[in-house]
Amino acid sequence: MQQTKPKLKGSLKADFRRRDLAKIHIAKKQLGMSDTAYREMLGSVAGVKSAADLDGHDRSKVLAHLKNCGFKPAYKHERQQIKHRSAAKEREPMLGKVRAILMDLKYPWKYADSMAKRMFKVDKVHWLEPDQLHKLTIALIYHQKR
Repeated sequence: MQQTKPKLKGSLKADFRRRDLAKIHIAKKQLGMSDTAYREMLGSVAGVKSAADLDGHDRSKVLAHLKNCGFKPAYKHERQQIKHRSAAKEREPMLGKVRAILMDLKYPWKYADSMAKRMFKVDKVHWLEPDQLHKLTIALIYHQKR
């Protein structure tokens, strides 16, 4: 009895294709390949002139070749670390604003922490996401104006 591969739905197949093509173009940029060198590589590895002409097997071959050339894809946890660093940079000015408001009101940090706990169920102000910290800052400003 011959086993056959399960057929992928059209949209799922298209998603894999888009993902692979995106990786190929990211690798081209990461490796600093000129357009000419890129097209020559596609021709030698897969026998095509454009990545759009690659089928699933050829996309895998091209990606393997690019990895051998030094391409290092960014995995999900690395992207999350980058996102976390950018969120930390976003938080710094707002934390300074919270600190200034607390000093003006002569309240301790514990006050802001308790507001974070009440508003967002997060124990510390420093653990808030930037949008939550923004909302907390606005609440403190309203309190300060009273």
